[in-house]
Amino acid sequence: MRNNAAENGIMQETEIAKLQLYLRRRFNDENLSVRDRANKDDSAEVYIGDEFIGVLFKDEDEGEVSYDFNMAILEIDLPQG
Repeated sequence: MRNNAAENGIMQETEIAKLQLYLRRRFNDENLSVRDRANKDDSAEVYIGDEFIGVLFKDEDEGEVSYDFNMAILEIDLPQG
């Protein structure tokens, strides 16, 4: 269970739900989900269906909150040509 206190860098369940709704609307994909990361409370995993596509990191600086989405793309996954 996550700590309900608004601690620096800790993602709450309500934030994860809001991020999921935002990303679903932004990318027009209801199959997109944002999930807790095991043993990490400063970030969440992003999936399309069952496929892991990246990590969302929370950053707080001087009272401003932002989220950074990191998605690795392997060269082997790129289209040929």
